[in-house]
Amino acid sequence: MRVIVVGGSGFLGSELARRAAADGHQVAATFLTRPGQARGAEWLRLDVRDRAAVAARIAEFGPDVVVNAAYRPSDWVTTAVGAAHVAGAVSESGGRLVHVSSDAVFSGQAVVYAETSVPDPISPYGAAKAAAEVAVRAMVPAAAIVRTSLIVGDGGSSHEAFAHALAAGREGVLFTDDVRCPVHVADLAAALLELTGPDGAGVHHVAGADAVSRYELGCLIARRDGLDPARLPSGTRAATDLRGPLDVRLDCRVTQARLRTRLRGAREFMT
Repeated sequence: MRVIVVGGSGFLGSELARRAAADGHQVAATFLTRPGQARGAEWLRLDVRDRAAVAARIAEFGPDVVVNAAYRPSDWVTTAVGAAHVAGAVSESGGRLVHVSSDAVFSGQAVVYAETSVPDPISPYGAAKAAAEVAVRAMVPAAAIVRTSLIVGDGGSSHEAFAHALAAGREGVLFTDDVRCPVHVADLAAALLELTGPDGAGVHHVAGADAVSRYELGCLIARRDGLDPARLPSGTRAATDLRGPLDVRLDCRVTQARLRTRLRGAREFMT
């Protein structure tokens, strides 16, 4: 199978490229500024903001599957318009599309959200991700749209780096009231590749089994890595002017039932 990972140099994209190549697929992975390090992948420069470049790159590679993991939290064009460019290119060239979305499409008012829940974002990033979902569903009705949560691993994620920096004395805080369902990058990548099949169409939730606050996640990281959790400063997001949902928990039971990959919780994979 020919697979192209858009946003392949990112934390998730690199794991996707590595795993797909290890599974024997012919893999291309795109990057904006510098290529990733996943072995077995052909690295291609691509700016998803350039519609013509996206169409040309995908048509040239001729993928059976496109997995779009490209985003920038503060960049509407990359996150929303770029996703539309990728979807349009897949619609024109053929193949299957797996689009990575986020729990940020929800406000947190309902706390627990199933795959059938209607997005109600309250942050610019959430709005961009929700707009991307609309574009993908309109252009590629058979696409798999996969919402996920905080992505961590065995080192290398921004969440792990932030916990280490705080433990070393960097200014900042981990919120005790900001709750998500962190997922291990290996579990997420495996699930995404499972959903590349022809029966993967629709909306899926792929997140960890445990709902934890950002502070608890930081403490789990610290204990695993031999750091002192007491050095991690805590606070509440509600006391700040930061926009965004507080408590968002993806209900993954429907998606988990169709996956071979078991979606572990942070309290399991961090110990």
